[in-house]
Amino acid sequence: MKLSEIKELLHAEVIVGHDKLDTPVKAGTASDLMSDMLTGPNNDVVLLTGLCNIQVIRTSVIAGVRAIVFVRGKRPSREMLVDARKHDIAILTTPFTMFTSCGRLFSKGLRGVERKSPEH
Repeated sequence: MKLSEIKELLHAEVIVGHDKLDTPVKAGTASDLMSDMLTGPNNDVVLLTGLCNIQVIRTSVIAGVRAIVFVRGKRPSREMLVDARKHDIAILTTPFTMFTSCGRLFSKGLRGVERKSPEH
């Protein structure tokens, strides 16, 4: 799915990365716990999150995330936007909740990142 499709499905505003709307993403993931983002493959995925701090950008850089969608209308800080531009990560914001956003994307064919559960 291309970022332009994600933008339309989520009624999202592109804050950084207008030139990346034709970029395809392989899958989606959603988390407010950034340590979860480091537990599996995330190359070329879109991250949906309600967490809005610089650690989201920094973790996304390490994890190889292609784009971040902030849910519930969250707006990233200037520092976050500078860092996202520097690392070529698209930033969008949607008025929808994380649950609704994930459902809308899944219903149109975007699949999630599969992670193995730790054995208990």
